[in-house]
Amino acid sequence: MIRWYRTVGPVERRTFWACLSGWSLDAFDMQMFSLAIPALIVSLGLSRTDAGLIGGITLFAGALGGWLGGALSDRIGRVRALQVTVLWFAVATFLSAFAQSFAQLAVLKALQGFGFGAEWAAGAVLMAETVRPEHRGKALGAVQSGWAIGWGAAVLCAAAAFSLLPPETAWRGLFALGLLPALLILYIRRAVPEPPRPAPVPAAETGVLGIFAPSLRRVTLVGALLGLGAHGGFHALFTWLPTYLSTERGISVIGTAAYLGVIIAAFWVGCLAAGHLADRFGRRRTVAAFAASCMGLVVAYLVLPVDGTTMLLLGAPLGFCAAGIPASLAALFSERFPAGLRGTGVGFCYNAGRLASALLPLVVGLASEVWGLGLAIGLSALTSYALVVLAVALLPAAR
Repeated sequence: MIRWYRTVGPVERRTFWACLSGWSLDAFDMQMFSLAIPALIVSLGLSRTDAGLIGGITLFAGALGGWLGGALSDRIGRVRALQVTVLWFAVATFLSAFAQSFAQLAVLKALQGFGFGAEWAAGAVLMAETVRPEHRGKALGAVQSGWAIGWGAAVLCAAAAFSLLPPETAWRGLFALGLLPALLILYIRRAVPEPPRPAPVPAAETGVLGIFAPSLRRVTLVGALLGLGAHGGFHALFTWLPTYLSTERGISVIGTAAYLGVIIAAFWVGCLAAGHLADRFGRRRTVAAFAASCMGLVVAYLVLPVDGTTMLLLGAPLGFCAAGIPASLAALFSERFPAGLRGTGVGFCYNAGRLASALLPLVVGLASEVWGLGLAIGLSALTSYALVVLAVALLPAAR
């Protein structure tokens, strides 16, 4: 990262730190739910199916938010769209701390998901349009690594909260922290200039439906399939993994944090490595290689009978390879849509996967009642990563 960072200008650097901070803080807010699931099951009387349904609702709302948020950034600008969506997302997370029932939490998580999806779309396109092309993959991979930073911060805060407070209080305090990051990120983004407005596109290719014009339809549909596999694999694995470690493996809160810490650290490294690989070997080859590796690692981690030490060691390559797919998608999608539809196209393809994969947390919750949680997670993730390999083979070359 350091080598390419030294060669870019001050605007690119400020934009990079703004987007990295925003993505880190969004991950911090978003990952709180998976860490709080065991406490929510007890505190609000939820079943695993209820928890999976809330996770699915969040992803569904994120898909809509990503599509509409990307279109909003095409209309009002990337930076202004970021400011609106980050504030929306943070407030919804904060209000989740006061939920008293399944219905209230589901509504608030839906609002959170809408803002989350919209924020990513605007931020990804802002970074893609600001950084020079030869560093685009590396810069966007580094921005994606912010997910590991926020995820790690959420794990540390959760470990502290659940160690010091009763579970019914700890999860509320955790969600309440979600308001604080917005103050910092809104301030940082005031220093980031808006990229030059894109040239007008033909009237037939404008608005949220412009990405379905004949010249873009294949890219849009295959991109959505790729988004489905990418999100399906990630959310099938990591929405339920803390619960799997604590309930199926009997690992303590501190022990779970250690297992997740290995995965998160490797995820961060994987994001940085994926950016370099994507710039050197191409976006499609990089994504396909990471997806195929994930398939083998998922089988070893969750399907085969392995002991705790082996699981801990496998967490590093699993986190590394799971990072490579999302870290490459922003560059891959941004280079396949014209400037005037870039926000809409990137937002739709990345988040359409959330729309379909929104069912996966619920499916895993239902399947776990029959097969056990580990096998349910493993088969869902395996199927999702197979879709990634198929989509990459069908995706047209970049313009």
